[in-house]
Amino acid sequence: MKNYNFLFIILLGITLSNCGSKKNDVNSTFTFDDSKFKAKYLSEESLELGVLNTNAKEVDSVVYFNNDIKLGSKKGLDKLVFNLKDQKLGYQNLKAIVYFEGENSEATTRIELVSNVTPKLLKYTIVNTYPHDTASFTEGLEFYKDTLYESTGSGNNCKSYLRKYDYKTGKIYNQTNLDSIYFGEGITFLNNKIFQLTWQNKTGFVYNATTWKLEKTFTFDQDIEGWGMTNDGKYIYQSDGTEKIWKMNPENQKMIDYINVYSSSSKIPKINELEWINGKIYANIWTKDAIAVVNPKNGAVEGILDLSSLRKLIKFPEAEVLNGIAYNPKTKTIFVTGKQWDKMFEITVSE
Repeated sequence: MKNYNFLFIILLGITLSNCGSKKNDVNSTFTFDDSKFKAKYLSEESLELGVLNTNAKEVDSVVYFNNDIKLGSKKGLDKLVFNLKDQKLGYQNLKAIVYFEGENSEATTRIELVSNVTPKLLKYTIVNTYPHDTASFTEGLEFYKDTLYESTGSGNNCKSYLRKYDYKTGKIYNQTNLDSIYFGEGITFLNNKIFQLTWQNKTGFVYNATTWKLEKTFTFDQDIEGWGMTNDGKYIYQSDGTEKIWKMNPENQKMIDYINVYSSSSKIPKINELEWINGKIYANIWTKDAIAVVNPKNGAVEGILDLSSLRKLIKFPEAEVLNGIAYNPKTKTIFVTGKQWDKMFEITVSE
């Protein structure tokens, strides 16, 4: 088991998180009793929440919250048991509002919830190799109705565009170029619409998938960058270059939730291109020629696919990092490529 963890750290270049606990608010009348708190917890664990009454106030009740969601209340200084089973991975920001002598006071602290899953090392087999346009600074890749679509950024003097083409020959069926102020990012198809992100403009586009007519330009409702995109048939998932994957309502483009991606005890930053495959999110890690298989419910990495050996097959000298994952449901194979790669690979994946 230790060998596996070491492999994943080397493979993804993970920086282990610092101590996950945050000191109590010392300016508060009350503070959390965190003397027995650990820095990191697993989902099968629980902890007792209580406050220290160092000023000997007469306490009426305490209401406890986690990430601003009420956990429960207790009379006086009775403690509350907080079970972590249904919490998403990442920091749990704990808050206690203490009611005393006609007043109230707030205490805060935090712990970190990490994954109890040891990721499996996956392997791949190359089924076919196809040409890829070296002028394509690949950011998004997806199949729709058995045809491949690609969204690119404007790296190395290449313009951002959205393209529909024959992956076997490279023949372009349709293409729309983005205004020069935009750096194109991830795409996904849902309800016969094409959703496309831009990088730092906090702007996205919605096109009609049949006519390619631009139907809507929307602004991100969170202060984030646009990176990767995919969907589960109902909701859209969007990465922002951190360890977060956001869950979006496709009807109004509002963020309704997010998960934090963790491999064992380490969070995985720089989540980029996304693809939904058989109920899991396949996530490319920026600057790493590797893909993490993520549980969309809690953010736990369940598998690692090391694609670094594909580098040896790329001949274009300006080729950059792996970025581009497209699942073809007809062939049940995965297509992968990279920014300005001269090849695209069709692969199968197994343990």
